[in-house]
Amino acid sequence: MARFCSGSREGVSCLILFPAIDLKDGQCVRLKLGEMSEATVFNDDPAAQARAFQDQGFQYLHIVDLNGAFAGKPANAPAVEAILRAITIPAQLGGGIRDLATIETWLDKGVRRVILGTIAVRDPALVREACASFPGRVAVGIDARGGKVAVEGWAETSELTAIEMARRFEDAGVSAIIYTDIDRDGVLKGLNLPATVELAQATRIPVIASGGLASMDDIEALTRPENRILEGAISGRALYDGRIDPAEALRALARA
Repeated sequence: MARFCSGSREGVSCLILFPAIDLKDGQCVRLKLGEMSEATVFNDDPAAQARAFQDQGFQYLHIVDLNGAFAGKPANAPAVEAILRAITIPAQLGGGIRDLATIETWLDKGVRRVILGTIAVRDPALVREACASFPGRVAVGIDARGGKVAVEGWAETSELTAIEMARRFEDAGVSAIIYTDIDRDGVLKGLNLPATVELAQATRIPVIASGGLASMDDIEALTRPENRILEGAISGRALYDGRIDPAEALRALARA
């Protein structure tokens, strides 16, 4: 069973490294700067990849239905279901989840928590309703480009800032915020920890860093006292191409 962290302004009791499985056309891919045309296929068997991450000792899996994010409805359901059958660790899922029925379907299928992104901007009331209906099982994804929230699979940028969006849900019961710096996603520039920590300091909701994690330097940075307010971070390309050794990374976070 995975250890769970509780975020607060004083920090968290542990740091979670979430390996990412981004699904496009049933394959495990990584995008560059959120562009679907810039997809690199890393594994054509997402379930096998999920099992590999579990065997490496990861405690929690991060899954994104990329096609679903653009389509506004689930598009890689068979791959997600295969992943859920293949693992015993919890998984969080985002992409194309826009209504209560879809939320309930995924939770019933074994997803530990769903991530609401576009719909959290378009319909904040739905997020509140979902949190009330499924306590502790709804997270909000805040994907930002230049500090402004992007929606529709990052195809559109709103005028809403990340902090403004987080504060909308301060008392809603959201279990976590996944904050992605789109300008760093998939290009190994390193986490934008200053912006992510600023967001975490502005809300009582636990915040997870995403976008750009590139090396053990990022892992070590997460363990610094000023960054311990975060619940953890998501890693994709750096795990797939071997820039981060899973065992070494997990040991470093366990020592923090």
